[in-house]
Amino acid sequence: MTRAATAETIAALIAPFNKKEIAITDDSTFAGDLEFDSLTVMDFVAAIEDEFDIIISMNQQAEIETYGQLVDAVVKLRG
Repeated sequence: MTRAATAETIAALIAPFNKKEIAITDDSTFAGDLEFDSLTVMDFVAAIEDEFDIIISMNQQAEIETYGQLVDAVVKLRG
């Protein structure tokens, strides 16, 4: 799966969590721009892991602050 296809899938997964319908860019932050709280992050990460059949470790989660970083991490984890 290409980065663009991965980004498109992740954007679709974000939609239900994006209550304010913020426009998503690679620089969009989950805590700041999207205002995700810790429970939302856990639910969103679970959706990502299920969709892509991957595991995102707690250490990796702590390092991912933006949508672009998440897309890159998923691409890397998928190999």
